Amino acid sequence: MELFDVYPLYDVTPVSAKGIVITDDEGKKYMDLYGGHAVISIGHSHPHYLERIKNQLDRIGFYSNSVKNPLQTQLASKLGQLSNCEDYNLFLCNSGAEANENALKLASFHTNKSRVIAFTNSFHGRTSAAVAATDNEKINAPINKQQKVTFLSFEDFEGFETEIKKDDVCAVILEAIQGVGGLDEPSGIFYRQIAALCKKYGVVLIADEVQSGFGRSGSFFAFQHHGIEPDIITIAKGMGNGFPVGGVLIHKNIKASYGLLGTTFGGNHLACAAVLAVLEVLEEENLIENAHRMGIYFKEKALKIPQVKEIKGRGLMLGLKFEFEVAELRKRLIYNQHIFTGGAKDKYVLRILPALTIKEKDLDHFFSGLKNELL
Repeated sequence: MELFDVYPLYDVTPVSAKGIVITDDEGKKYMDLYGGHAVISIGHSHPHYLERIKNQLDRIGFYSNSVKNPLQTQLASKLGQLSNCEDYNLFLCNSGAEANENALKLASFHTNKSRVIAFTNSFHGRTSAAVAATDNEKINAPINKQQKVTFLSFEDFEGFETEIKKDDVCAVILEAIQGVGGLDEPSGIFYRQIAALCKKYGVVLIADEVQSGFGRSGSFFAFQHHGIEPDIITIAKGMGNGFPVGGVLIHKNIKASYGLLGTTFGGNHLACAAVLAVLEVLEEENLIENAHRMGIYFKEKALKIPQVKEIKGRGLMLGLKFEFEVAELRKRLIYNQHIFTGGAKDKYVLRILPALTIKEKDLDHFFSGLKNELL
């Protein structure tokens, strides 16, 4: 049997990693400024993270959600405290796509409606309703296109009000900072209008924080930069630092009932241990504040590079826009400078998503390598 060939691969084979450094099978070391799509939040092989998971594995790694798991309660309490989202309840699952699927399903149950409003260049996952709400025709199969989704542009105040007034919308879903789409953001004014109109018309507002959550934007959640209170918040990538885990924060105004949502693997003992480790490190090492400071430092350095036409994003969810497509630049950074970076749907944007532990000297090294490849 061979692998189903859906990933174009760089010719690098990582075998170990620590902090922001990846080592391949030939002993070459690479600076990781992409974190596997923003997954590595507290650095590869963080000692507290490893200890937490190893200790948990010695006790129990998994059992189903048909029995009590005190780690889930501890996780919900810690997450509510650090994120300042104590008016929410937590449902644990396995991935960002699954989180968004459950959020959209819950919104439809809650409103008894089915149409979704999403936004241009959005990315919410590759499954069912999540991919239908993703603005990418190439990854939407006919079965996905049965979903009723309306796409609007950020700042289209008039269009949004027209659509939400039609009284058939169950949910509005958006990323406060778009990930795959290329780091575009709605203005605070537009986001606040969306929130107000959702409340007025009884529509569920879903904040997709799958990539931007857990401190990446310099605040625990990116929507918090705008003073918004969504009805549902979805989380995944950085919450497990590489362990597969996702979650849905559901405002207490939305009531639960037995069987409404469910999962086999979600919230298992190892997953909870991984997320608790991440939350503890974020707090103890002040990594959210570090993300904020390093974002400012990054932008100061980027302003000095004439080929950079726009600096996008916040905290350590960043993008550099050039006048040329960046695919070849990414290859040269990997093979010549030994630096991992990311691309986006916008082929002119280079994405930077390092661990929140990164330091000024690491960013200096990146900009030195970038300058060498831009000569």
